[in-house]
Amino acid sequence: MHAMLNIAVRAARAAGRLAVKSFNEPQHLEVQSKGLHDYVTNVDKACEQVIISTILKSYPGHQILAEESGESGVQGDYQWIIDPIDGTTNFMRGIPHFCISIALAYKGSVQHAVVYDPVREELFTASRGAGAQLNGFRIRVGGGKDLNGALLATGFPFRMKHFLPDYQAVFNKFFEQAADIRRAGAAALDLAYVAAGRYDGFWEAGLKIWDTAAGDLLVREAGGVVTDFGGGMNHAQSGNIVAASPRVLQAMVTQMRPLLPESMRK
Repeated sequence: MHAMLNIAVRAARAAGRLAVKSFNEPQHLEVQSKGLHDYVTNVDKACEQVIISTILKSYPGHQILAEESGESGVQGDYQWIIDPIDGTTNFMRGIPHFCISIALAYKGSVQHAVVYDPVREELFTASRGAGAQLNGFRIRVGGGKDLNGALLATGFPFRMKHFLPDYQAVFNKFFEQAADIRRAGAAALDLAYVAAGRYDGFWEAGLKIWDTAAGDLLVREAGGVVTDFGGGMNHAQSGNIVAASPRVLQAMVTQMRPLLPESMRK
């Protein structure tokens, strides 16, 4: 394992231990609203600090971009992108489906990724050019050729309800062909599940870079493709992401394009 990936794993496991302990002691949970239907807990903040301190002990000259505390550290080539708890709503309501997501970018390109589910003790890792693993075993995207019989995953645009009619049109189109669609509430895990072949494809609108940076690399290193809703490469900027095996993604994007306004096709 690359030294930097090893540090990311160490940080994720440390945060995972704290998250699980707190998950089992809900009486100590403190919840604040960051915006419309957007929440943060004292545990998100504590996990984030554990991750940052673990990273900076080994790499004090690196920059940090974290969901709760924003940018910090020295401006330079290396940037750690951190979501301390992806799936906060699940976490705060006692639903055991959330994860820690950590990615390391070098000159804007993600090189290492960790998505850790501490409840199931599933550790998804990837390094650019070295493949993706789950608990040390190689993973690959599914072998589906189209949407027939596919299991897809998504997230509803709860912060972008003006987009709901367009979203529903896409959902309906996919649902007519796919075996089923899941909405589990943690985008980083959705991407990890695509990488592991559990889901055949995933799409969601309005995500942030800390939601997708690690999962994006996992999917690519597992043989999948990641694009925006138009099939382009603007998903890191727009937050509109599609991830799947190559043929399933082509089918998804081809059917999404005519159903979406131009503003969403990027």
